This record gives sequence, C-alpha cells and structure tokens, in this order.
Amino acid sequence: MEQIKNLIISTLGDNVIISANANALQPYLEISPEKIGAVGQILFDNGFDHLACITGIDNGEGIGTIEIVYNFYAIIKNISLTIKLKVSRNKPHEPIPSVPTLSHIWRGADWLERETYEMIGVHFEGHQDLRRLLLPADWEGFPLRKDYQEQELYHGINVKY
Repeated sequence: MEQIKNLIISTLGDNVIISANANALQPYLEISPEKIGAVGQILFDNGFDHLACITGIDNGEGIGTIEIVYNFYAIIKNISLTIKLKVSRNKPHEPIPSVPTLSHIWRGADWLERETYEMIGVHFEGHQDLRRLLLPADWEGFPLRKDYQEQELYHGINVKY
C-alpha cells in the first residue's frame, strides 16, 4: 500500500491523496475525484489488471456527499486496493455529480459505471455510452439515493405493490 501511495504522489503530487488507511479491514486511499482517471492509468500501468467493482454510496442530505468506491486487483501480484472518492451530493434540479470515466482503461468499467450512474446518480465524464442499464430509459430518479421517491405509476402500471 505504501509503495502504491508513494508512486501516485511521485507522479501526480501530494495533493491527490486526501487520506489513507492501510490498517482497515479493506485498506483504502481516498483521492481527489478529478484525479481518478490519472490514478487509474497509474494503477493499470503498474499491474492492476482488474477493476472488480464500482460502488456508489449516498451519505444523505445531512452529510451532503456521495462516495464512489473502486475495488482494483493485480491478479499476478495478488494485491487488492480500494480507492474512494467523495463528491458533493446535488440537490433536486441541480446537475448530478461528475467524475472522469475509467472505461477507456478497463473495458469492464463500462457496465459498472452505467450501473452506478443509474442507481446512485453520478455522471462519468467521457463515458462512451452512459445510459440506464437495468431500468427503462425514461425511469425517473436514482433508486439507491436516500431521498428517492418511488413512482406511483409507470406507463399506467402500478409500480408499488
């Protein structure tokens, strides 16, 4: 973990990493959201050949942030790394939060980013096909947001049962 942290700092500067916790059950680095593309490229170039998961977490209106958690794995080296980002949570009628895409580095990021966009409402800048994956294209809202209000009807069909 320390080697990876030092590599990122030596390449991008010491203002990229906001915090680090090597002793957590799942060690992680929290980085500046706008740097995820550059950090992703560094990880890929240094053996992290698998992006296993992207998770979005809505911390609610009180805290006012959304976290995006990336789980990377270097298969040959048997090393896992978690990267966290925090972005401001938008209010209704404001643009949704945005971070750079990793889909040009890991092809698997395509669907992971689409699911995170659809469920939590984070835009991935530069994603080639950011559209809903699990719900209909005209669905309203982001179901994993704490303030999500389920629609009563969808095209005349009762949604709630």
